[in-house]
Amino acid sequence: MLAPQANRIEPALNRVPDVTVDFWLIKLMAVTMGETAADYLAVNLGLGLTVTSLIMAGVLVVALVLQFAQKRYVPWTYWLAVVLISVVGTLVTDNLVDNFGVRLETTTIAFSVVLAATFAVWYASERTLSIHTIFTTRREIFYWLAILFTFSLGTAAGDLVAERFDMGYLTTGLLFGGVIGLIALAYYLINLDGILAFWLAYILTRPLGASFGDLLSQPVEYGGLGFGTTFTSLAFLGCIVALVLYMTLRKKADELDEMLLDSD
Repeated sequence: MLAPQANRIEPALNRVPDVTVDFWLIKLMAVTMGETAADYLAVNLGLGLTVTSLIMAGVLVVALVLQFAQKRYVPWTYWLAVVLISVVGTLVTDNLVDNFGVRLETTTIAFSVVLAATFAVWYASERTLSIHTIFTTRREIFYWLAILFTFSLGTAAGDLVAERFDMGYLTTGLLFGGVIGLIALAYYLINLDGILAFWLAYILTRPLGASFGDLLSQPVEYGGLGFGTTFTSLAFLGCIVALVLYMTLRKKADELDEMLLDSD
């Protein structure tokens, strides 16, 4: 005998998206926009790092409250949080370097240690780092902390290689892109652990995206193409909005298909 509808227990839903091609596309665009948008707000609008950081941190808190309230994956709230945490992660590193004089070598090492500690505590608490099992609020907190530190680390590492090591934005982007390619080959050819491969690639897409964001937006005399932060930020924002709309429509179509199958 079936239990009454009111007494049925709904299965826990994963709160983050599946890892697909469009996931990586929008993630790369988000990190690129995070780099250029932070520069636009702080420099072009003249807000400065401190004011920009306070404003964006406040907006991020609101976005995360919306995200945590969903208890499931909703494309627009999730990717809004990703874009904003990308901006804030960039600003954290920029504040440490520009306002407090912390060396890029130091910030790169420090954020590597903090990120590793986050993963260690997460694993000790949950016994997994898989993004396919973000079913609880505690796991989601660990997830977003890790995301924040990957963005801050990626900003520091990208700037360290491109500027301090004087490799330039294009070479730096190609370097990190090549490393990501090697990780993908290791995953498909020699069965590199999927969770490890995901997080390594996720960390490295930040300096990859940031390097190409700087390449597009920075003046020619500084090694960029001179498109400016305004054009670059708006261009990537438009692409992100289009992809999120596509994801939303596809998700609704998939849910409708599931409902029709359940009704048969």
